[in-house]
Amino acid sequence: MAVAQLKKTPLPPRNPGRSRERILAAALKEFAAKGFAGARVDVIARRANINKRMLYHYFGDKEELFKAVLRRKLSQRQSWAEGLSGDPEETLPFWFEAACKDADWVRLFQWEALEGNWQRVIDEKERIAAAAQGLERIRQRQERGQISSELDPRHVMLTMRSLTMFPVAFPQLTRLITGKSVFDPEFQRERSEFLKKLAGTLRPAKKTNS
Repeated sequence: MAVAQLKKTPLPPRNPGRSRERILAAALKEFAAKGFAGARVDVIARRANINKRMLYHYFGDKEELFKAVLRRKLSQRQSWAEGLSGDPEETLPFWFEAACKDADWVRLFQWEALEGNWQRVIDEKERIAAAAQGLERIRQRQERGQISSELDPRHVMLTMRSLTMFPVAFPQLTRLITGKSVFDPEFQRERSEFLKKLAGTLRPAKKTNS
């Protein structure tokens, strides 16, 4: 009696887009946890449940993968920024909440500074261009009267980044000063309300009739 041959179950078609998304998500976690120098491609591949050779096929090497993570995040934030009204009372709480939801993004920048890469960073040209777009948006808000034109746009941008990212970047200081975790919903509510009130200091001073 002949033994019937079992038909092989066909493998599902490869989905490059989905594979890239898994790799980028896993890479962000690994870079945020260990920095660029400490991150390992084999760990990223394992996290993404993908063959390491395929990771190299999609991204080339570790530096190109790091660039891809940065560009994806910058593009995402660019899209968010374009959808905001430009009023600091809206933007400051928005970017603080975004930082709380994506602490890995903040940690990635911390590692970059700790590794001594702040004088020349990976993908610097692209990131300078992204910063220039942010500065242009601030200048436009100044022209619309949402932000005082007396303030240097560069320092406005740096101050806004500091106000929204600092509590996430230094959670120990947040806890020591406020007695609450940065991830405590009550702290986040308090911080958002504070930022809304503080936003008024960025607006043009009201002229008084003499």
